[in-house]
Amino acid sequence: MSATPPQSNLELVDEKGVKNLTNGEQFGPRIRYIDETAEEESSDDEPESESDDESRYLKDSANSEVPAEFWHMQKLIKYMKAGNQTATIVSLCLLKDYELNSRIIQKAIHEMGGLEVLVNLLETKDIKCQSGSLAVLLKITSSAEIRRYLIDLGIVISLVELLKHPARDIQVLAAETMANIARMRKARKQIRVRGGIPLILDVMDVPDTVLQCPLENINEIDRELMSVAIGCAKVLNSLSSSPKIKEELRKFGVVFLMSRFLKSQNVDLIIPMMGSVQQCADLKSFRLAFEQMGIIGDVIHHLKNENVKLKENCALVIFKCAENKVTRDLVREAGGLDPLCKLIQSDQVRSNKELLASVTGGIWKCAMSPENIIRFNQNELVVSIIPLLEENEDEDVLTNVVGALAECCKDPKNRDVLRINDGIQKLIRLLSATYEPLLENLPMVIKECAESEECMDIINDPEHILDGVRLIWSLLKHPSNIIKRNACFALVPCIKHAKDSPQMVRAFVGGLELTVSLLESKDNQVLSAVCATIAAIATDPENLGILTDHGVVKKLADLVNTEDEDLRANLTLAIAFCCEWGQNNYEFGKLNAVAPLVNYLSSQNKNVLKGVCIAFYHLSKEPLNCITMHTCGVVKHVLRLVGSEDSEVQIAAATTIRHIRKLAITAENFHYLQS
Repeated sequence: MSATPPQSNLELVDEKGVKNLTNGEQFGPRIRYIDETAEEESSDDEPESESDDESRYLKDSANSEVPAEFWHMQKLIKYMKAGNQTATIVSLCLLKDYELNSRIIQKAIHEMGGLEVLVNLLETKDIKCQSGSLAVLLKITSSAEIRRYLIDLGIVISLVELLKHPARDIQVLAAETMANIARMRKARKQIRVRGGIPLILDVMDVPDTVLQCPLENINEIDRELMSVAIGCAKVLNSLSSSPKIKEELRKFGVVFLMSRFLKSQNVDLIIPMMGSVQQCADLKSFRLAFEQMGIIGDVIHHLKNENVKLKENCALVIFKCAENKVTRDLVREAGGLDPLCKLIQSDQVRSNKELLASVTGGIWKCAMSPENIIRFNQNELVVSIIPLLEENEDEDVLTNVVGALAECCKDPKNRDVLRINDGIQKLIRLLSATYEPLLENLPMVIKECAESEECMDIINDPEHILDGVRLIWSLLKHPSNIIKRNACFALVPCIKHAKDSPQMVRAFVGGLELTVSLLESKDNQVLSAVCATIAAIATDPENLGILTDHGVVKKLADLVNTEDEDLRANLTLAIAFCCEWGQNNYEFGKLNAVAPLVNYLSSQNKNVLKGVCIAFYHLSKEPLNCITMHTCGVVKHVLRLVGSEDSEVQIAAATTIRHIRKLAITAENFHYLQS
């Protein structure tokens, strides 16, 4: 019998043509069209999780020598297709003994139409045929191409139905096969639209008494229940890469189930469940739920387990959830910081790039809390991760390590540790990398280190061996707004603390012109960072003159109507320091940049109030600006700021009032003399 190849959206199922095997009748594959409207018009918005590397496996070995097993396999498939019930069962038993992961064997099964028969057998009423078929399918679905073909044959429908089977061993095989199949996006969609999600959660619900009991003390019935739960947990692990399925899982209360299962004594159950947890942690709603349900404590507990995959998933959960300060505090309170430090110092972790990336990611996010840095310092974390700053290291590991150093170096002690252990030189060499996430983090470490005079001497190497400042400045040309923003913020302390800073800035050919050109950006964060850089550069008169020649005044004046508080804070400082050259002060008034600044005085942001107060101090040196400020009602606001706790604000506010009052007195005297 020749097998009919599947067309698009076809599945081979014996609707009424599959004959009753229990009566010893023959059977063959028949075609049934799938109604695609049942699967919705839109696809899951997720990338395909499988590589196409295996898609050519059926063509592989075409010219190679065919082993004897190939011909034996063809005979078995013929018997399975054309034989009676006994012949089919015997064929399945023999088939299981072959190396089903072999591409040659898979090719033989495919070419002889064996896949169609295996799928058809799932819909028979004979439990032995179903069990034998599932046992073969479980092994053969290790191939991505086989999975694609089986999905087109409609295997998903059969597997979903078999989860309802009264026999536990059938449920287990169906679940584990579905876990393999669900690694494909199309299968995940079919499981979702055919109601598979609530069914899976219902089937895997095991009593707490079974979960809490050690595996060796479980009776046979409960052991079967546990096996079903483990199989379904593997399915959830495969399904959880889909954004739509994650949302559906949340609606069906999967977080409560996760909380229960993570307290199990069975590691085989915890491993796939933790895989699902770490994938669901991509969503904020899940992260909040994990905090509320106490799952973070379970994650820390399992982080100490010897299983590598479980450690990796636990570290990934911390990495994704620790963006939130509440979670970072929970990790610290649950004693999770010490295990992370021990892992990073372990040779086993250093040799496993996936585990190393997840652990360093967890450390990075936890380091965002100063309280956690104190604990990390006690474990000498910075010394431990500096050796990872090698150019041949994995890019994700480098990104996480650099991110962790950026947080840790907010503590001045760690800047010295980094400098003593040659960490700054390694960081500067990495500035030549091309990986964007890494380039986003590198300037932030330099920014913190530049606050130290000793570190700044290394960053701005006078012999230009490293030339860190030039490399940072070159990042202003990068297309990424985040990289440009971070590079600008890194330049600010470099300009402030570098020896011979004015000459250093002028030494970068085209650097000042490039900086001014960034004021045309549409990104407020970039604009804010550039304004901070310009404020630092403009403290030197010669550099300010060059900025003025490049049109900095007009570009700054065009930004004054912004509502962004961060931009306002840095823009006002840039305007303030740019007033100190030639006619710039007058030009700001002429360009109507003074009156809009009055609105800034209503802000509750201390940085905005400080910046605008300093700006008014510099602008008030021009008489026409004083008139504008007085007309717009600046005096009452500035009088209030004279009482500020910041001495710099006090002086700026008082001097502004003095300039305005001096102009008013001069005007009164002039009118008196005229009269």
